[in-house]
This record gives sequence, structure tokens and C-alpha cells, in this order.
Amino acid sequence: MKNPNIVILGAGYGGIMTAVKLQKSLGVNEANITLVNKHSYHYQTTWLHENAAGTLHHDRTRIQIKDVVNTSKVNFVQDTVTDIKQEDKKVMLENGELSYDYLVIGLGFEAATFGISGLKENAYTINSINSARLIRQHIEYNFAKYNNESDKKQERLNIVVGGAGFTGIEFVGELANRIPELCKEYDVPRDRVRIINVEAAPTALPGFDPELVEYAMNSLEARGVEFKIGAMIKEVTENKLVFEKDEQREEIETNTVVWAAGVRGNSLVEEAGFEANRGRIPVRDDLRPEGHDDVFIVGDCALIMNEETERPYPPTAQIAIQQAEHTAANLVRLVKGDNHLEAFKPDLKGTVASLGHDDAIGVVFDDKKLFGWSATAMKKVIDNRYLLKLGGIGLLLKKGKLNFFH
Repeated sequence: MKNPNIVILGAGYGGIMTAVKLQKSLGVNEANITLVNKHSYHYQTTWLHENAAGTLHHDRTRIQIKDVVNTSKVNFVQDTVTDIKQEDKKVMLENGELSYDYLVIGLGFEAATFGISGLKENAYTINSINSARLIRQHIEYNFAKYNNESDKKQERLNIVVGGAGFTGIEFVGELANRIPELCKEYDVPRDRVRIINVEAAPTALPGFDPELVEYAMNSLEARGVEFKIGAMIKEVTENKLVFEKDEQREEIETNTVVWAAGVRGNSLVEEAGFEANRGRIPVRDDLRPEGHDDVFIVGDCALIMNEETERPYPPTAQIAIQQAEHTAANLVRLVKGDNHLEAFKPDLKGTVASLGHDDAIGVVFDDKKLFGWSATAMKKVIDNRYLLKLGGIGLLLKKGKLNFFH
């Protein structure tokens, strides 16, 4: 009997953790495991806002796949997925094709632009190492340019962040820490720089505890962040953003709009013919889509309903990692001839949002609220725990956030 081919698409949190768990549980003589990713590295999506603001170098955020994946057990293919042909059980790549018996889709997210005019063309998004590096360089370029023009342009120093959800708030927190350094470096008066956060919902951090939201907004406003809440972005051009609040249209002159307000699953998955909702595929409790017993979906592409709230679980790193561990265990069962798969239930340990390097808010261990340093320390513990799970003590020492007092 030939070994089954297990193909994992994407080395985000869900994909790489599936590969790492499988390489520990299956021998080379039991299955052929292939991991496909377009870069030679995995990156921590939850650290990208720090790279984009320039508070953490992007090399700290990326981890070479070959440092955590044992290439004698897992075949790593660096290539880009172009199509999934589920009837033929094939994955088409830019430079070839792969056949699978079992497929794990962990292709991550794309920005959802909700049809806002000019957003796609003129706004930046924080969705990869490359996009985060571009934002950092773009902000630094505008600061450098400001004093080199006789006609001082305020739009160079107005930074607008669309969305006050998790990513938006974490990014403005890092910017609030970074701007004083940039002002010093480029001789720009601090009072000339504006960080403006625009959110359509009636509150920042929708879904978070109101007391924590108030703490976060006070902390950020004290460091110069301006909030426009209940403001709907209508248009983005090269040098301005237009929004509507209380039926009044307003404009902000800006060269820098960073869009952090919406994600959808990878469009490739929709194009493959799975039933999808904004690129996310409803899955059964074993993380397989209806009618597809050979396909597992993890991370941003999987849509799982929370029966208590009757809403989908948000696509977080925490859930993607748990889905990966679960999927790997179920694949081991299938390979060993056991078709009774375990049901997946997210075990949410809490949520912590950073507000810059020395402040944060969070809810952990069944509704215990954290503020300030204790939340910052908890955020580092969470980040470090992931590195330990992924690559052991060596990876933790190399990439971990081990300084708890800064």
C-alpha cells in the first residue's frame, strides 16, 4: 500500500504548526508530507504592526522554515499556489503541480476593502513582511522629505489608520511610541505630527470590555492619538482621506493611510469551488468542509460558528494554532486507518491587545482583566509560548521577547 500524500498549503500559524506536529507523529514510511509556501520563512502575523511602525525589525518576526521543519521528514516546496483542483485532487503551483490524498488549506487572509473608492490603490495594508516594511519606509521617507521642501506639506505628517479593531489599535500604539523618535531623528516638531484613527463602529475595539476600551483610548490619546469613532471612510486618494460622521463629510490631508479594518479568507479557496463566505469556508466540527472528507481547513480560511454567540469565531492566531494541532492529530488517525475523527472546540485562553511596548489590555483566565505592565508581560508570555511550541527552547532564545521590563 502506498503512503498517502499529505499536502499543506501555506506556512502561517495553521500550516506550519500542522507540519511540525505531523513530523513528530508520523514516520517517513507512513506518509509523504509536503509543505508549500511562497517564502522561505514563516512570519508572526501578530508582530507585523511593530515592523510597520518601525519599533521591531522585521528579521525578528520571520523564522526560516528550515529552522523548524525537519526537511528529511517534510518536503518543503517554495512556490505559489495558483489553483486547487479538488475533483482531480491536485494543487497547481506556478512551477509545477502536486497530487494529494489529504489536503490542509492554511492560505491566510487578504484585506477586505468593502468597495471603498480608491482604498485598494492608495492605502497600505499590514499583511506580510513586505507590506509592513513598505509602511515603515514610507513613513520615514515622508518625515525625511518634510524639511526638504520649501512648501511644508502637512499631509506628509498626518498618518491615518482605518479601523480601531485589534490590528488598528495595536498599530497606533506602536506609532505613538515611534513618532517621538522619528521627530528627533528628522528635526520635525512633535506637535506637527498627527496620528488619526478612524472607525465606523460606535466604539473602538468592538466586542472588548468597555472598561478596557476606555483604558486603551485614554492611554493612546495621552500619547497623541486622535480618534474619529462612528466615522465611515468614503474615499482615499493619493493625498487625502474622506470620511462621513454624523452625516457630515470631512477630509484629512494625508499621504499615509493604513487600512486595518477588515480581512477575508484567501480568494483562491473560493475559486476552488468550496462554498465560501467572504473567502472563509464553513467547516464541520472536524474542520472539513461539507462533502470533502480529504480536505481540512485551518486559520483565516476556516469559518467556525460559536454556538453561544451565534457568530463566527474571529480568525485569531490562537485559534489557528489549536486548529493545526487538532488537524495534525486527526490526520494521524486517518493515516493509521482510524476514521473516527475528534471534534474541534476552541479553548480560548483570553485576548491581549498591546498599546505600545509598555502598555496593554487583556482578558485572560475566564474574564480576569489586565491593564498596563501585567498585560504587556502576559502578551510576551503568549508570544514566547508559541515559539517554544513551534521550535523549542532554541527558537525561543533566538526570537523570543525575553525582556519583560521593556
